[in-house]
Amino acid sequence: MRAAMAAAEVGDDVYGEDPTVNRLESACATLLGLEAGLFVPSGTQSNLAALLTHCGRGDEYIAGQDAHTYRFEGGGAAAFGGIQPQPLPFRENGTLDLDDIAAAIKPDDDHFAKTRLICLENTQGGKAVDPAYFAGVRRFADQHGLKVHLDGARLFNAVVALRCLPRDFGQACDSVSVCLSKGLGAPAGSVLCGSASFVKAARRWRKVLGGGMRQAGVLAAAGLHALTNHVERLGDDHRRAEVLAQDLRTKGLVAEQRTNMVFVGGVDTTAMVEHMGRAGVRVSGSRWVVHMDIDDDDIRHVVQVASTLS
Repeated sequence: MRAAMAAAEVGDDVYGEDPTVNRLESACATLLGLEAGLFVPSGTQSNLAALLTHCGRGDEYIAGQDAHTYRFEGGGAAAFGGIQPQPLPFRENGTLDLDDIAAAIKPDDDHFAKTRLICLENTQGGKAVDPAYFAGVRRFADQHGLKVHLDGARLFNAVVALRCLPRDFGQACDSVSVCLSKGLGAPAGSVLCGSASFVKAARRWRKVLGGGMRQAGVLAAAGLHALTNHVERLGDDHRRAEVLAQDLRTKGLVAEQRTNMVFVGGVDTTAMVEHMGRAGVRVSGSRWVVHMDIDDDDIRHVVQVASTLS
């Protein structure tokens, strides 16, 4: 990946002249079955640019109570766009209930914000959501005159886990954000995909949000390398997460695996973080994420350390 970055052909992406960025944007759009893509520095900016493009001031988007767009991205839609969130509870399988969405859509009345957009996630808390659900949301959105945005920060984990294609999700959505810097292992960057007109409008928001970069091909080259070499290997992360969860359970811990994540319970989280840290294992809480820099020996070490939790 570093060699690809060093050898990248570059230009000025603010003017659309970086050939490596252009190749990355086209590759992501093609994978998702959409017309165009926009390379941005982060997933947070990608989601925010999508919300600002789909919604105006005083509009509303519907999202899950624990969705990143609502809970973990600094309230950017409200801060920058005057866009109101309408959070709903996720179901156990990581989806939003269509009846709940229908009940949350505001009537055409001056008292209410205008509901414009449904925001979905895949994976959601590590749960891979089937393409059939997205097809149902697409039909529902069309019936109600709404747009659909997918925060696909870990979309390729869902693709690998469900053995489907990225376009199985992309073609059900008006916009999709895919992250290159999580499971795919690039140092930075996401790609926001949609129609050509949507991406043209989102490009302006990227500039407004400070996301216009010059010779960004050095980063885009890492993304292209990741798409070419690191998608199928996500299955290794899922396998290691499954082994981790199983072995933790043999040590008496509560552990649930969801794709590349293991959720650990039954112990005091603060004490667990401190205990693991003393042995050189960094965990931020009860969600442990397996990634490409973790091998089988690391999994065995984590289990050995966790087994001595009191």
